[in-house]
Amino acid sequence: MADISTRKVNPLFLREEELRQGIELLFYAYRDFTAVADQMLEQYNFGRAHHRVIYFVSRNPGITVSDLLSILKITKQSLSRVLGQLVREGFIDQRTGLQDRRQRLLTLTEKGEALERELTEKQRALIAAAYREAGAEAVEGFRKVMLGMLGEEDRQRFGDDGPTGFRQRAG
Repeated sequence: MADISTRKVNPLFLREEELRQGIELLFYAYRDFTAVADQMLEQYNFGRAHHRVIYFVSRNPGITVSDLLSILKITKQSLSRVLGQLVREGFIDQRTGLQDRRQRLLTLTEKGEALERELTEKQRALIAAAYREAGAEAVEGFRKVMLGMLGEEDRQRFGDDGPTGFRQRAG
């Protein structure tokens, strides 16, 4: 395992070891970020895909299935399986669009909102503690690094003031 150091690194001259350490840190951070949620999800026989659907429906009430697919970048078949289970078990409500009857609009039920709050609170607390420890300058640096790793389409979802939720596509 790479030694985690606090020395200053000149970003213009990143060495292989510093890049690999960044990759390892992402792996370990993601593992720890998802661990508590994974344990909670197991109680419902849910996985991370269920968590992502619940989270993004919470952040975008009334989102269409099409727009959710755009965020998650998964197949319709995968989403259908996960969404079907969440609807059947009463975590998500699915309604027909008012202007376009082909649309399916998704919102969390009270049960879904309660689960989303519980899952997100654990992750929010982890991020808040890390942000407090790192300080404001590091938080802004982290945001820039994460935005730099996103594709252009996803990068546009975030404005100067942070996430803006799902931005409707033109047309």
